[in-house]
Amino acid sequence: MIELVDVTKIYRLGPEEIHALHHFTLTIAQGQFVAVIGPSGSGKSTLLHLIGGLDTPTSGRVLVGGQDLSRGSDRTLAAYRNRWVGFVFQTFNLQPTYTALENVALPLVFARVPPRERYARAQEALATVGLADRARHRPSQLSGGERQRVGIARALANNPQLLLADEPTGNLDSVTGGKIVDLLWQLNQERGLTVVMVTHDQGLAQRADRRVFLRDGQIIGES
Repeated sequence: MIELVDVTKIYRLGPEEIHALHHFTLTIAQGQFVAVIGPSGSGKSTLLHLIGGLDTPTSGRVLVGGQDLSRGSDRTLAAYRNRWVGFVFQTFNLQPTYTALENVALPLVFARVPPRERYARAQEALATVGLADRARHRPSQLSGGERQRVGIARALANNPQLLLADEPTGNLDSVTGGKIVDLLWQLNQERGLTVVMVTHDQGLAQRADRRVFLRDGQIIGES
């Protein structure tokens, strides 16, 4: 489903060049749950941004489901993100004045889904993550684990093929973080979702089918 071929990504900060990924090649099969592990600065988030169509490589090719993201226009990449990908963020990224239901429905506004269908799908997504009874609560009324579940529900609202999770447990205690990873594993198993999770926690990564270890923009091992 996902193929990165000889990808290099260079960021320029003034006269300095930062090689986030260096001649990077990786293939991920449809339906896999892959954990990408490495220290800060190893290229984990850059990898996720390239797969998610949030950025393009300096050189090389990024293909997802047959689409070549490395040559996509802004409009093409926006359509890809909206239809193919669900994002789960470390910081939840919820609108504080919106209810859980409204937060989950928000991506469907941009997808131009009619209001009645929009909220029905949002309610269904909240039920999937066990928060049907918290739909009318605002983020300040939810625990950290519940807020991350709302974030996962939002990622599911558009029925994506691919779920990308960037340090989804980074702001949670170990017990709550474990439950979030269990939920990602359950979605992978029951829905066949391809899941790519970036983490620095090797313990949480054990639930994944496959673990890819990064350092300095390159793969240094797999298990």
